[in-house]
Amino acid sequence: MMDEKTLKSAEVLFDLAYAEDIGDGDITTNNLIDPGENRTAQLVAKADGVVAGLQVAEIVFKKFDKNIEWNVLLPDGSVVKPGDVIAEFKGNYRALLTGERKALNFLQRLSGIASYASRCMKEIEGTKVEILDTRKTLPGYRYLDKYAVRMGGASNHRFGLYDMVMIKDNHIQVAGGITEAVVAIRKKIPKSIKIEVETTTIDQVKEALAADVDIIMLDNMSSAMMKECVAIIDRRAKIEASGNMTTKRIRKVAHTGVDYISIGALTHSVKALDISQRIID
Repeated sequence: MMDEKTLKSAEVLFDLAYAEDIGDGDITTNNLIDPGENRTAQLVAKADGVVAGLQVAEIVFKKFDKNIEWNVLLPDGSVVKPGDVIAEFKGNYRALLTGERKALNFLQRLSGIASYASRCMKEIEGTKVEILDTRKTLPGYRYLDKYAVRMGGASNHRFGLYDMVMIKDNHIQVAGGITEAVVAIRKKIPKSIKIEVETTTIDQVKEALAADVDIIMLDNMSSAMMKECVAIIDRRAKIEASGNMTTKRIRKVAHTGVDYISIGALTHSVKALDISQRIID
């Protein structure tokens, strides 16, 4: 089930989707369909994947008909194949047609994210590595995108700039070095907040380790270099591998001994899962 913040973000996005899609009204449906006519519809998978976002689809349809009878057959997180009926629902025919594209836009995007996350998780089976998302989400969709990542079996990194320190190259340059950046920021934040430092060289890894940070990111390193860094760190900090992570590469990276692999493509290069709406009576 979606948490309250995720559902509230969906409500805000629906208002935007309604305004851009409907305007003054659905002139096709409203001039062809009797306002009192009811029908039954199904959401059907047309490709292999993992479903996510059914609560959002339900919200969309119930905005048009609050009395829609909504029956989920394959809940979020379910593996689906072509022809699988994901949900069946009955209600006002105008509501089913006017809400269709908005519901599918949400559902297909979120299911696409969940599907890719699931494929990544399969690549690291047998290891202790966690797959993480990033902040590279569609603006306004962060809660939904990160929910979909979890439905695919992967994990969430920080939600925003407010819940974890991430010292990157520009911060390091301004501060005068990793040590200086860590010392300065420790003076101003609670001890409970974790500090992660982005590194690109072995010298930077050694400096971050000496600064006693919580997580060291190995950014855009070769697998061989990552393995060397893992040996240097020797479990004295958590290790995140990042940069150009693909399904073809992550298994090899997982075997270097890192703790996390972050993949921006989980949310920034989404391929929507093909799902359609079918009227059955």
